[in-house]
Amino acid sequence: MGFKTIIEREQTPEKGKSYMFIANHTSMADIMLTLVSVKNPFVFVGKKELAKIPLFGFFYKRTCILVDRSSAKSRQAVFLRAQRRLQSGLSICIFPEGGVPEEHIELDDFKDGAFRLAINHKTPIVPLTFADNKKRFSYTFFSGSPGKMRVKIHKFLSTENLTVEDTKALNQEARQIILKQLQVFNK
Repeated sequence: MGFKTIIEREQTPEKGKSYMFIANHTSMADIMLTLVSVKNPFVFVGKKELAKIPLFGFFYKRTCILVDRSSAKSRQAVFLRAQRRLQSGLSICIFPEGGVPEEHIELDDFKDGAFRLAINHKTPIVPLTFADNKKRFSYTFFSGSPGKMRVKIHKFLSTENLTVEDTKALNQEARQIILKQLQVFNK
C-alpha cells in the first residue's frame, strides 16, 4: 500500500485571482500536499533553515519567500516581499502556527502575519486542513506509515470589509475552522 491523497473542496479557487492559503503544519509532507491540492500559482513563506536540506532545499529556496524567524528585520522584509507578490497577482501560502508544533499539540496558536496581509490586500483566506500528515511523515525519526492523506479545502473567508483591527478575530475564526476539522478527522 502506498499513499492516497483525498481532497475535499467546499470551494474552489478561481484562476487568475490571489488568495492567502493557510494550513495546519505537522510535517514536511505539508508543503508537497499543498502543491498537490492547490492548482493556483502561489509561493510559500517558510523558514530559511529548510533551504539547507539536500535536494529539497534546492527547490524550496526557489519557490519560497524565506524568513529568519529570529530576526525582526527578516520578518519585516518577508512581509514586504509577500505584499509585492500579492500585488502582482500571485497567491501566498503560510503555515500560521509559525513552525511545526510538538507532537502532542493538535493545533498551535496562529501568528497574525497572514491575516494582516490578507486584510491589507483584500485577499480571501483559504483554510486547508491536513488530517494525516503527522501519521505519514512525522518529524520523529522512524515514524510514519503509508496510507491516506486527507485534505479539506474550506469555504473562503472574505476580508473585503475588514480592517487591521479585525486581524485577531479573523485569525481565531480560521484557527477554529481548522481545529474543528481536525477533531472531525480524528474521531
